[in-house]
Amino acid sequence: MGSVIGGTLARAGNDVVLVEVAKKIVDAIELRGLMIEDKTGQKTTVKLKATNDPNQVGLADLIIVFVKCYQTETAVRQAAPMLGPNSIVLSLQNGWGNAALISKLTGPEKLLVGVSYHSAMLLAPGHVLHAGQGPTYLGELDGTVSARVTAIAELFGSAGIAIKPSTNVLTEIWSKLALNAVTLPTSASIRVTADELLRTSEMERLMQELLIEVVAVARAQNISLNFEERWDAICHLLNKLAPNTKGSMLQDVERRNQTEIDVINGAIVEAGTRFGIATPYNHSMLCLIKALEQSFVT
Repeated sequence: MGSVIGGTLARAGNDVVLVEVAKKIVDAIELRGLMIEDKTGQKTTVKLKATNDPNQVGLADLIIVFVKCYQTETAVRQAAPMLGPNSIVLSLQNGWGNAALISKLTGPEKLLVGVSYHSAMLLAPGHVLHAGQGPTYLGELDGTVSARVTAIAELFGSAGIAIKPSTNVLTEIWSKLALNAVTLPTSASIRVTADELLRTSEMERLMQELLIEVVAVARAQNISLNFEERWDAICHLLNKLAPNTKGSMLQDVERRNQTEIDVINGAIVEAGTRFGIATPYNHSMLCLIKALEQSFVT
């Protein structure tokens, strides 16, 4: 996703630097450019800068955080040389908890949060598939539509990435969390691609039960989610995906990497425990993916 968003902004003429720890990815982008492939197979190569050393970037107006949740603290600490007095740090990450961690490291005044329904897959170093498109929401945690939110929305819009400023960005984050809790572990646990999830009534029933629990714990926190709206949105998104689209958790499992299950279904289980709401389906997904992770190191 960092490549898709960064590459799209760079193609529109913005000064973008991709910061990536994997040297082979940096080398590929520096040598050949970044190739973005859409779901029709059309490929576009974007020339832009890439580095694994944040000290080489200089002060940035906008730092977009797209790392995995368990990499957030390290990434934000390493980004310190890029932070100036007026720098903005925008998290468009999956899961629940990244905003609080970033806020502690940078100060809440620098933080903006949002979610994006675009989806992407890494095909090879410097080559990504822009597998699906959808809305992106952005806002201040206090619900205001500030000048900086408006400016960033205009910047993205001029590059062809539609952003909707939100006065209730926490609801948007939980709406995306619902999507992730329903689709990511189900796909990863039985190794099917996201576009195949609705092919059986059994999987559809499981996904609905997961969603019922997400809605219940969200409402316990005064976050208004509607089951019917979320289910219709999830089905609509899955039906629009390119064939063989792999969600981030399935990609992690296939690479035998740690997943983000703790801030997705784990967040639902934790909230359920706090509010006395049973979450057996989300707990089962948490246990299944944790067991898969353990198999990677044994």
